[in-house]
Amino acid sequence: MNDKMRNVNTSVKKKDARALVTGKPVYTDDLAPRDCLIVKVLRSPHAHAWIREIHTEKAEKVDGIACILTYKDVPDKRFTMAGQSYPEPSPYDRLILDQRMRFMGDAAAIVAGETEEAVDRAMRLIQVEYEVLEPVLDFKQAKDNPVLIHPEENWKSLCPVGADNKRNLCASGGEVHGDVDSVLKQCDYVVEQVYHTKANQQAMMETFRAYSYLDTYGRLNMVASTQVTFHVRRILAHALDIPKSMIRVIKPRIGGGFGAKQTVVAEVYPAVVTMKTGRPAKMIFSRYESQIASSPRHEMEVHVRVGANKDGILQAIDVYTLSNTGAYGEHGPTTVGLSGHKSIPLYRTPKAFRFAYDVVYTNRMSSGAYRGYGATQGIFAVESAVNELAEKMGMDSVKIRELNMVKEGDVMPAYYGETLKSCALDRCMARAGEMIRWDEKYPRVDMGNGKVRGVGVAMAMQGSAISGVDVASVELRLNDDGFYTLLIGASDMGTGCDTTLAQVAADCLECDMDQIVVHGTDTDVSPYDSGSYASSTMYLTGMAVVKACKEMREKILNKGAQYLSCEKESLEFDGKRVYQRSGELEMSLKDIGNRVMCFNEEMLSAGASHTSPVSPPPFMVGMAEVEVDKETGEVELLDYVAVVDCGTTINPNLARIQTEGGIAQGIGMAMYEEITYSRKGQMLQNSFMQYKLPTRLDVGDIRVEFESSYEPTGPFGAKSIGEIVINTPSPAIADAVANAVGARIRELPVTAEKVYRGMKR
Repeated sequence: MNDKMRNVNTSVKKKDARALVTGKPVYTDDLAPRDCLIVKVLRSPHAHAWIREIHTEKAEKVDGIACILTYKDVPDKRFTMAGQSYPEPSPYDRLILDQRMRFMGDAAAIVAGETEEAVDRAMRLIQVEYEVLEPVLDFKQAKDNPVLIHPEENWKSLCPVGADNKRNLCASGGEVHGDVDSVLKQCDYVVEQVYHTKANQQAMMETFRAYSYLDTYGRLNMVASTQVTFHVRRILAHALDIPKSMIRVIKPRIGGGFGAKQTVVAEVYPAVVTMKTGRPAKMIFSRYESQIASSPRHEMEVHVRVGANKDGILQAIDVYTLSNTGAYGEHGPTTVGLSGHKSIPLYRTPKAFRFAYDVVYTNRMSSGAYRGYGATQGIFAVESAVNELAEKMGMDSVKIRELNMVKEGDVMPAYYGETLKSCALDRCMARAGEMIRWDEKYPRVDMGNGKVRGVGVAMAMQGSAISGVDVASVELRLNDDGFYTLLIGASDMGTGCDTTLAQVAADCLECDMDQIVVHGTDTDVSPYDSGSYASSTMYLTGMAVVKACKEMREKILNKGAQYLSCEKESLEFDGKRVYQRSGELEMSLKDIGNRVMCFNEEMLSAGASHTSPVSPPPFMVGMAEVEVDKETGEVELLDYVAVVDCGTTINPNLARIQTEGGIAQGIGMAMYEEITYSRKGQMLQNSFMQYKLPTRLDVGDIRVEFESSYEPTGPFGAKSIGEIVINTPSPAIADAVANAVGARIRELPVTAEKVYRGMKR
């Protein structure tokens, strides 16, 4: 790796910036052929029902209808829509179309036609005879309920995650270190509380969408807005019961994903239509569909017990998480683990910890992956409990963290036994305190006009890729005139990884950014990559780029030695030429690139894969300042400061935007985004009129700084940035409200009504 950083740690402009701001056709629906069949899904009006009979005869007579598919017309082969490495931990519990409806919005039939009008008319003419079944809507009553969500015999779990469909369990497990109960009994101070987070929506601007067609060779081509291009290929092969070799998946630009598109929400429907009709087909989710039938954050109830001695040193942490996976198990077994594994290890001091969990099926919309992936829920609970403990002890909530926070060099028993090689958490805390002037403002300032201001704090950690599982690969080619093509399998979903990976390559190869052409993801062309999730792209794919560049430099030197008729050891490469340190021999990279195009037996290409046995955590401290109206309970967020340790920042501007965006999403979760269901199981927030996303005016001042550490296992010392940034707003804002007016809110979002009632109590 070249030590001279010219591009890394520089705010290089995104490669696709001009195309995006000038409205070039780059997204899935822009690229779909005009003669695509329009595909829609007829959705169940019941939370739990059995289709006795489905009558499509009248609908099929509508002019312009190409096909109507029911459960009788699709493969009876279970699969999962979760985009995870094989064998997937999520159970195989789905069919493309099933006779059993498991939530209000489940797919009952697929309709494809020439126009949207024809499809809408046909959908109104389909008659379904339902046998309405008793639903399980309360996730606290789901485990061992006599009503089974998945009684089918061909349900299966590929991994030992404690799943049992006969108990409505998608996953169950835990771990213990030391005697938690005994240690807690000896503590001077103990807090025991229950915290509840809802099933938030990712609400990305571009809804779920995909189109498919058959190519000249009869292969299914799928163009989809997805984070997991290679996983889509496998999932479609399972669902359609065809070989993977018959499927090609292409990812264009993505208009936001945030984890929602780590699940194959839309792709199977146009795919099965194309296989049945031979025609191109596309499905574009409406915002309504994206709200009621998608892959939101898992609702979780987290029971926390935390104890400390009189000096404020934590002695034990006990976490039990009940997670609601909804009707299907996508990401259920994996999200729940992070609720404990990314919250408990923030503290180095406990003599004992316990983490246990159950993930249950219910007759609600299926959950999935959302930025933070379970850590967000667990950190809200554990950080809130630590803040309550500090309050109980009369100790500053920054001070209790300074006494207990994890430090570089620590072995973390609750984080898979990993040793922490990079950590600037202490510096993040100190800098955040300076930025918000914590010592002046803690805990509250009464404004004298019926309003009180309070400050609150929270810490967070995440990971960098899934250790021992995820794989990233890249291929690098030298072309004529000496420019490079970088083929990657990671999905740029607006994060700018096409740009940041090119920055890494440019520094490794000592060239300018415009000499690196980045090719987006296409399963026929790109090398295998698990995909853009689990905060893996820069850490994992970035290291694959470093390896490939090292190999490319060796090959360029070998070729230079051949062409100059000298020993390779006498040559150096400076990015522009191969030359002798002592001597007159030299040859430009341009000449080498052109010469290998003629009378040559060796391709100048380099490929590399990278996986990691560890997942080094990035860290963050967030501090919030709020103003609460004592008469109404209304909360206004005045200031939010965040200091992040993501190792080396590859592109500070893009890292800052990631952080600001994640904080804004976290503020939405903390203060605005509410999910409620009717007694029959209907999700009521089915548009942005009801589901309140914060605007720029609602998020107050967001101020971001970085405290760099150096992660030896990452490219140029980098760790991840994508997910860590959403984790602190909920506990920090709840803490600020409690410090202001004494109302401790344990169920998100923190609304005026809850604060008002809390003050009255």
